[in-house]
Amino acid sequence: MSVLVISPDYASHLLPMASLATAWQAAGEDVVVATGEATAPIVARFGYRREHLPLGRGANAGVIRSAEQEAAEAASLEGFFAATREGMVETLAYQARERLTDLMWRPVDRARATLSLIERVQPDTILVDHLAFGARLALHTAGIAYNDVVLGHPTALPVAGEVYGYPPAWPAAFSPDPAALAALRTLCDDVAERFAAQWNTAAAELDAAVPAVDDAFALHGGTVLYNYPGALAAGDGRVLPPHRFLGWTPRDEDAAGVEGWIAEAGPFVYVSFGSFLSVRGDVLARVAAALRRAGLRAAIATGTTPPDELGPIPGDWLVAPYLPQVRLLAAAAAVVTHGGNNSVTEAFGQAVPMLVLPFSTDQFAGAAAIERTGVGLALDPNTADVDALAAALGTLSDPQFAGRAVLAEAAGDQRPGPALAYETLSR
Repeated sequence: MSVLVISPDYASHLLPMASLATAWQAAGEDVVVATGEATAPIVARFGYRREHLPLGRGANAGVIRSAEQEAAEAASLEGFFAATREGMVETLAYQARERLTDLMWRPVDRARATLSLIERVQPDTILVDHLAFGARLALHTAGIAYNDVVLGHPTALPVAGEVYGYPPAWPAAFSPDPAALAALRTLCDDVAERFAAQWNTAAAELDAAVPAVDDAFALHGGTVLYNYPGALAAGDGRVLPPHRFLGWTPRDEDAAGVEGWIAEAGPFVYVSFGSFLSVRGDVLARVAAALRRAGLRAAIATGTTPPDELGPIPGDWLVAPYLPQVRLLAAAAAVVTHGGNNSVTEAFGQAVPMLVLPFSTDQFAGAAAIERTGVGLALDPNTADVDALAAALGTLSDPQFAGRAVLAEAAGDQRPGPALAYETLSR
């Protein structure tokens, strides 16, 4: 028996996908991971076999740097980083325009490579990152059964009445102009139509008899596995396809280097903007200033931002480009995050209140869900000043913060995501 995991060549995507597969590994099944070269060390750490299947022009082994990408991807990243400084609508519009090149990369070639891989591996179960469109094009066109894994807020897979890239909700801290929102919706509708045309053209080249689809963004496999806490999605009124909410996907980390620091006296706040948004050193610096003002101890993963941009670093802080996030969250009093899937699910799963500073994509909808359920707060990373950040951090780090009870109850009800995934697909 074997399971095939298909993931883009990004650490932030592969880590939860690989963690899910540990349930199959524990059951004695063979795990094969199809991805690119950059994340090969991650595959090796899990003890899986890797098949070479790049699915995009970019790659990220842990912290992304535009200078390490090919020219087109580097330019795209720099444009994205610049857009995040403009605001919510500007960033979402930039991402919408880029989707026509970055999500459908060499589709026919990648689809054929996927089908060749499946012929060699002959897997019993297939798990595919929902954003691996080239691979899903192959599976859909060939009629091969597979299961989607949606990483992020559930709106990453649009349902009736939604269009990919347009957030159905956002936090109260954001007040976008109605006319700008209308223009964004029009743009997203246009991109969805053009993306479906790209999909249909590629599908016809693979098999001329395959029916055309209306919305390629909304296609999904037989079962959708949402790598997301169901409690955060409850009550939002969305009608979902056959699915299972997985909560979070625990993973082993080498955390020996931080155990002594964690054991020192005093609570601390964990800060990370993930593998992409750590480039926003200006926001990290404001967060650091707010932590100093609030008198809070901090563990900050700086990513691409040089630590000296944070201002004076107190002697009891832990600051490094990369930190063992799961372990630190297990002991943190609160977390400051951009709202990425890994940080949100890992914080929620360990009952850690969140201050979300969303920059892009589904992070706005996710931040709104956190705000709505009372398990954290959300602020605009471009406009929140040190005073506002310090006040929010003071609220969240307080042991009496009301959201802690909600988090504790939800975390207590959770079973590990890998076990839920295996149970769901083995039935």
